[in-house]
Amino acid sequence: MTEIADRADNLSPLKRAVLEIRELRSRIDEAERARREPIAIVGMGMRLPGGISDPEAFWDLLRDGTEAIGPIPPERWDAEAFYDPDPEAPGKMYTRHGAFVDPVDQFDPQFFGISPREAASMDPQQRLLLETAWEALERAGQAPDKLNGSQTGVFIGIANSDYFRMLASDLAAIDVYLATGNTLSVAAGRISYLLGLHGPSMAIDTACSSSLVAVHLAAQSLRSHECDLALAGGVNLILSPEANINFSKAQMMARDGHCKTFDAAADGYVRGEGCAVIVLKRLSDALASGDNILAVIRGSAVNQDGRSSGLTAPNGPAQEAVIRTALANGGIASHEVSYVEAHGTGTPLGDPIEIQALGAVLGADRPADRPLLVGSVKTNVGHLESAAGVVGLIKVVLALHHSQIPPHLHFRTPNPHIPWNTLPITIPTALTPWPVGERRRIAGISSFGFSGTNAHVLIEEAPAAREPVASDARPLQLLTLSAKSAAALRVLALRYQNWIAQRPDLALSDLCHTANVGRAQFE
Repeated sequence: MTEIADRADNLSPLKRAVLEIRELRSRIDEAERARREPIAIVGMGMRLPGGISDPEAFWDLLRDGTEAIGPIPPERWDAEAFYDPDPEAPGKMYTRHGAFVDPVDQFDPQFFGISPREAASMDPQQRLLLETAWEALERAGQAPDKLNGSQTGVFIGIANSDYFRMLASDLAAIDVYLATGNTLSVAAGRISYLLGLHGPSMAIDTACSSSLVAVHLAAQSLRSHECDLALAGGVNLILSPEANINFSKAQMMARDGHCKTFDAAADGYVRGEGCAVIVLKRLSDALASGDNILAVIRGSAVNQDGRSSGLTAPNGPAQEAVIRTALANGGIASHEVSYVEAHGTGTPLGDPIEIQALGAVLGADRPADRPLLVGSVKTNVGHLESAAGVVGLIKVVLALHHSQIPPHLHFRTPNPHIPWNTLPITIPTALTPWPVGERRRIAGISSFGFSGTNAHVLIEEAPAAREPVASDARPLQLLTLSAKSAAALRVLALRYQNWIAQRPDLALSDLCHTANVGRAQFE
């Protein structure tokens, strides 16, 4: 800076002005690049219906076109006692189905330094978030115990309070841990407390769009350098029947237990539960660190319906606007988007509005031989409400990785209220190739809350992986495993043994490096 100042002092006023303009333009360009810097997804963790606890199992379910929806477990409530086909029946619901995580009452509090007494008053949503966030960090190669003091942010979508209502119904049983165990803000704050994180930490409740709004806010926080690493995701558990009764009165749920998005028979959604967390970094930092980049967030946007035909009614112009803003934020042309993971709840009102909004924005200038493909993971795992958006995002990441778009289920007779003949849109009902080619692969994810808050995120395939740096071959590799108990260590060793046996081409040096550096070390 001193050399520039000295040089400017020796220039004429005109040349000095030109130099200052160039420097100002350079700063503006740098600020614009920072505002739009792509965000790398470097890790994922999940607990989803159907016993899914890792991305590999989730991909198997998606690829095979499996539906993880079933009867309401008796451990939640007596489905027959609350069932009535009449939606107006007081205190009843007209559905017996949902997509559930099992079990949700199992938790190892000592692993996280929590006493059993405190754990009993903790909402299981908080417990799932702790487990899933930890696993997401380990999958990202970020040892959780080494993040203490770091500028790591936590952004969690959460809206349900079933457990609090259950505990608070017995006033005599309320203990000192009820508030911290069930306040939504603590769902994010407890993760930051456990790991000693100093970045922004917040719970987001915009109803069904909560987790995708969380992803958007995390990306913004990374771009503004409020944090250098971010956890973003959502959680939802269905523990008591009150919401089902309410949604039955509003006739929002499918009677047959299937989410039939975009089909003529669509009559509502199926409630689902689960937890998913992704780990984010600025792309430049991820590349510099040699992280395993799964996909890249190029752009995102959030807006609100404002005044519409009803508080909970979807608003087509607002949906169009949020997609256009996300495209502008990412510097992406509409025809470059080849797939959209739709909000797609399977409601007679919402489906036509969403499809026509997608066609209006993403159908422009689209080659006839490249229609926009649209699907919804809700046909597989139901509507995870506050966790729905991030689950749809993870589906897109897996589809990019495997170069295949999973089949959209229960689409037999196209909804007659959608003008399919005028829209360049196709619903993939079979496993569809999505190959790497000359054009970059970009997908959008939509999530709309019945609060009126809409979110859209644009995901691009990961950049080409760097060639591994040649190193001296070692005749032996050191694999370090650690746990908090001898029993846990035996389980961990068995998991590694099974993992290695299933992957004969696995690079042992990479496995050992990750286990030694990217995992927490215990006594």
